[in-house]
Amino acid sequence: MRLLEANQSPAPTASQHLSQKVIIMVQSTIGQVLTNIEREIQAEVHNSHQPRQPSPVDFVTPMTAAPDMAMPDYVEHSDGATEIGRLSAEAVVREYEAAAKDIEALGVELVEHVKQCEAMARDALKVTDELKETANRYRDEAKRVFLQIESCSKMTSEVRKICLELRDKIAVPATTDKTKTKKARAAL
Repeated sequence: MRLLEANQSPAPTASQHLSQKVIIMVQSTIGQVLTNIEREIQAEVHNSHQPRQPSPVDFVTPMTAAPDMAMPDYVEHSDGATEIGRLSAEAVVREYEAAAKDIEALGVELVEHVKQCEAMARDALKVTDELKETANRYRDEAKRVFLQIESCSKMTSEVRKICLELRDKIAVPATTDKTKTKKARAAL
């Protein structure tokens, strides 16, 4: 490597050259942004010094209004309270009163829901009674069908018995056959 004289600098490498260009670009962009901001500020200052004509509709800043109600009966200002103290106390008591009214309204809603639940309970009891009646009708029908099936079964058994007796009477020519028939009946 050769030695450089005091006023000479080494040739920049490619990465140094690239970083110098990036810095220059960033500086120029920042410079433009700052000059744009400066111009906007100057224009705003210039416009604000000009007399302003009131417009027919001026914008009013939105404010949250205190609850519109008188001070509750359960509080009174004490003697010697400052104006700020009075106003602060009134504002706080109004907020508490508004919350108390909301709580009372919630209670009214709760009562309405309880009434609805009671009505549903009454309806459910009516339906339960109807279900009991329906179940009893089913039991009665089951008993009727049960008795009818047993009656049919008895009648069928009697018909079979009569048929066997008739067959025996028609088919038996002698007494020997009667003993066979009795044995056959006993087997059934």
